[in-house]
Amino acid sequence: MVHAPGAVREGFGLTLLALVAAQVGLHGCLNGMRMAVPLLAASEGRSAAVIGVLMALFAIFPFLLAIPAGRLADRRGYHLPARLAAGLALAGAVLAALSLHVVALGIAASLAGAGSAIGMIALQRSAGRLAGNSADRLRIFSWVALAPAVATLVGPLLAGVLIDHLGYRAAFAGLALLPLATLAASSWVPHETPIAAASGTAAGRTPAWDLLRDAELRRLLFINWLIAACWDAHAFALPILGHQRGLSASAIAAVLASYAVSSAAVRLAIPFLAERLQPRGLMTAALALTAMVFLLYPFLHSAWAMAACGTALGLGLGAIQPAVMTTLHTLTPAGRQGEALGLRSTVIHFSTLVMPLGFGALGAALGVAPVFWLTGMALSAGAWQAGRLPASASRT
Repeated sequence: MVHAPGAVREGFGLTLLALVAAQVGLHGCLNGMRMAVPLLAASEGRSAAVIGVLMALFAIFPFLLAIPAGRLADRRGYHLPARLAAGLALAGAVLAALSLHVVALGIAASLAGAGSAIGMIALQRSAGRLAGNSADRLRIFSWVALAPAVATLVGPLLAGVLIDHLGYRAAFAGLALLPLATLAASSWVPHETPIAAASGTAAGRTPAWDLLRDAELRRLLFINWLIAACWDAHAFALPILGHQRGLSASAIAAVLASYAVSSAAVRLAIPFLAERLQPRGLMTAALALTAMVFLLYPFLHSAWAMAACGTALGLGLGAIQPAVMTTLHTLTPAGRQGEALGLRSTVIHFSTLVMPLGFGALGAALGVAPVFWLTGMALSAGAWQAGRLPASASRT
């Protein structure tokens, strides 16, 4: 299925706004539950191991369902996956509101994670198909990347206020309103028009891993894995490094905040600079910048210096994601964008499940500095690989 010819640009701004708003609902529900579930478990005296399992359940279904979700989006367009995603997230929040038992919380976490992931893949596929050229895609994916940032504010804030004033059941019930908002927002997204397309049936016969035969797509997924590993390394190692340097918790939080603010700022700036930017060059420069930041971090001792590095890291990683998404749509065969996005999501969630364990083992054996240095060297290799990607001419 593809958009009817001539219908892609009509109502472009409203469509993009509806897509982003729909994903804010799903991701806001997820982030609110990611805060409320472990807080509830901790307040009931659950062990760290139980809380760890509950948190892992948020990621397990996104890892397992990403490729089927991408294929569903390729076959049926945006609306069916969006409704399925909203239904899963709604069911999770309602289940948690009805029962605060740890088993119910685990099921609710799984449902919320699955809903957010399915919705994100459908959003990214549909948003990429709105674009007429590489600059449009870069601009679109910069706006799309703001959805998780907004949701990270909305979901936890809503949950926190309701927990403090009305309790956990009310918090989960309040979070259930967000997937309902997703259903309302998605109704403003134009429906896709089915055409007789062999590509959709071919995607059904061909395994998703067949996409990895393309060397350039393999290179891009390697870069994408590096970015995911970089996020995990920063989240794991920075608090440890800050503690070793004697920084207070608020100072460490300020360093993390500097990263978040600069990441959002660069995504707001890219849409206005998209005509002058080229995804390959943007990825290469951003990866080189993040590599230098990671190599420098262990030599720093003051909170101000670390905040400066955090700002630079946010600029780099904030710019990379729109460039990666733009290039992914360029490299992917027609009719298989959702499948490629599912493959990308599988790589990210596998990294999220596995890499923290590796960082923990490395940090325990050699200290935290080697985590930064090895990540920096890997990012340097990623910058070299990004420079070998093709220019922005689309294959599709």
